[in-house]
Amino acid sequence: MLNFSFHNTTKIHFGEGQISAISKEIPKDARVLMVYGGGSIKSNGVYDQVVEALTNHTWFEFSGIEPNPNYDTLMKAQAIIETENIDYLLAVGGGSVVDGVKFISAAAKFKGEDPWDIVAKGAPVKAAIPIGAVLTLPATGSESNNGSVVTRDGNKLPFGSPLVRPQFAVLDPKVTLSLSERQVANGVVDAFVHIMEQYLTYDVNGKVQDRFSEGLLLTLIEEGPKALASETKDDLEVRANIMWSATMALNGLIGAGVPQDWATHMIGHELTASHGIDHARTLSIVLPAVMKVRREQKRGKLVQYAERVWNITEGSDDLKIDAAIAATENFFKQMQVPTRISDEGIEKSYIDTWVNALETHGMTKLGERGEVTLEVSKQILETAY
Repeated sequence: MLNFSFHNTTKIHFGEGQISAISKEIPKDARVLMVYGGGSIKSNGVYDQVVEALTNHTWFEFSGIEPNPNYDTLMKAQAIIETENIDYLLAVGGGSVVDGVKFISAAAKFKGEDPWDIVAKGAPVKAAIPIGAVLTLPATGSESNNGSVVTRDGNKLPFGSPLVRPQFAVLDPKVTLSLSERQVANGVVDAFVHIMEQYLTYDVNGKVQDRFSEGLLLTLIEEGPKALASETKDDLEVRANIMWSATMALNGLIGAGVPQDWATHMIGHELTASHGIDHARTLSIVLPAVMKVRREQKRGKLVQYAERVWNITEGSDDLKIDAAIAATENFFKQMQVPTRISDEGIEKSYIDTWVNALETHGMTKLGERGEVTLEVSKQILETAY
């Protein structure tokens, strides 16, 4: 196992009715900006619950955060922050809203000329406005980690800082019952691939991390389809297990002390940036191709994945790997997401465009060993087609 330091400071309030906990978590004298997306929280009752919890606070609101939060939209919040002396941010929504609020938080305290430098140039985050979160779509794990992804002019790039980790997060599975089937499927797949990025690398004898990861994968495989099936889609226990799995998938725990990949994500970002494909759907397209192209480098973990997650114990290692990749693709199809670029109706000629974008963004040595060069990325994209 590799050396690591693990520290997660986000307090989680999990369960039905927990939105009321906001009133105790945010300081009474705070000037709060509630930030949300397109307004679905007003139709599903979440907005009213948050307003009730903020009864004794001074608060304002900012809406319009889109999926894959856009820099120009996020910067519009700065005027409210300055005018109203906002000193606490409350993200109410899915991972994109939380990601966007993290950037708003850092940008508000940024002393340089252009806050985009935080993302594009890795400018350090030296101060940030405190954040709380009410999660409405389990997927990214952003509610309890320090990472964020922001888009500007077709560039979708990540940044991270401990200063933008939410101080608390409310996870009420009941609020997820109003999600569309597409949103539910995307969330399950997003969480699944987050786990795979930290699990499917090479063995360092991190037995605890491996078995945590395998347990989470098995849970998503078991519960994900139930959240789409008519007879179980409203089962709160199903939604609760999915919600907690998505948080655990990227709160730092399973990634501590083990190598991590993230090539699938970096390549997938280019598909989203150029064609607006849902983030999770880029992951379901790219991951199987990564497994195929990098099968020799990932051989040991692929066999372990086949045996422990899919219970594939017969045949040679190569047959086990083939079967595990096929099982993964079948699971994605069961979750109603694509597994090929061609499924999205995109011409193969765009592969060169994506490879050029990876080069522009400095994504030239991806993967757990930095061996996914531009040539390998192109091979992965061609395999994914």
